[in-house]
Amino acid sequence: MIARLKGTLADKAPNRLTVDVGGVGYDVLVPLSTFYGIGEPGASVALRIHTHVREDVIALYGFATALEQDLFERLISISGIGPKLALAVLSGIDPGDLVRAIRSQDVARLTRIPGVGKKTAERIGLELKDRLPLAASTGGHLEGAVAGDDRRSDLLSALTNLGYKGQVAEKAVDAAIKKAPEAAFEDVLRDILRGMTRA
Repeated sequence: MIARLKGTLADKAPNRLTVDVGGVGYDVLVPLSTFYGIGEPGASVALRIHTHVREDVIALYGFATALEQDLFERLISISGIGPKLALAVLSGIDPGDLVRAIRSQDVARLTRIPGVGKKTAERIGLELKDRLPLAASTGGHLEGAVAGDDRRSDLLSALTNLGYKGQVAEKAVDAAIKKAPEAAFEDVLRDILRGMTRA
């Protein structure tokens, strides 16, 4: 499972990049928010990757920030929303605006995104309102939260790989980061696992 790609941008088109990693070109589907900030061919790039596996295809979806990836993965967890529509949602609205629209149940704003009808917009608002990333809910400092958001996402990924799921993992990570906001990743993970084994 590919989780991250770091290499040279070989080619770019809206919603699609080719990343050269050691002579191998990876075709990566991206939202417009990532596309606009990625630089020009020849530039060094590092992308967070969601590997989507189906019977007939393996597709890589790339994101510049942990928030974009988190929102994408939450969107595709909703029945009836696949990767293609989730990418369209992230391409049609800024991640911060998406979080605010979901929190305020702004169906009108969500239906302005191409491909999102009223029923889909209502489902997104209903299912994600209380499941948004903690760092995204702090409103005023979305941009400043990227580094912390990256660490939170990495910790959640580590716990998921160890078999911890959903809200149990999220609550443990959020509590540990609140307790020691400046601690190193390894120290926070060790602290979380110690608490999990005692629970």
